[in-house]
Amino acid sequence: QVHLVESGGGSVQAGGSLRLSCAASGDTYRYYCMGWFRQAPGKEREGVATAYTGGSSTWYADSVKGRFTISLDYAQNTVYLQMDSLRPEDTAMYYCAADEGCAHPPAWKEYNWWGQGTQVTVSS
Repeated sequence: QVHLVESGGGSVQAGGSLRLSCAASGDTYRYYCMGWFRQAPGKEREGVATAYTGGSSTWYADSVKGRFTISLDYAQNTVYLQMDSLRPEDTAMYYCAADEGCAHPPAWKEYNWWGQGTQVTVSS
């Protein structure tokens, strides 16, 4: 069982940066796949990036490769999503999620634990 709390969303102009944080509590001694997902109005939830707490494996959606970076802070039980060169199409609600498996690309319906979400708005 994992409890997740996101923070760090906000509004930014195109080309700007934001860093999202996801603090985990609960059974953090176990290995999990930590994922960032996003959902824009009227669109399907999609995977953005994943990282496995038991190793160095990461995955990124093609749309964010080279612009977003996922990282893990084991001491703080926190996963970050550094978002650079933001575009208006990155506007969405961003969710942190955890699952025991780390399939690529990630299937959001298979993730067991979710945060409440944080809004990211990028203006042109």
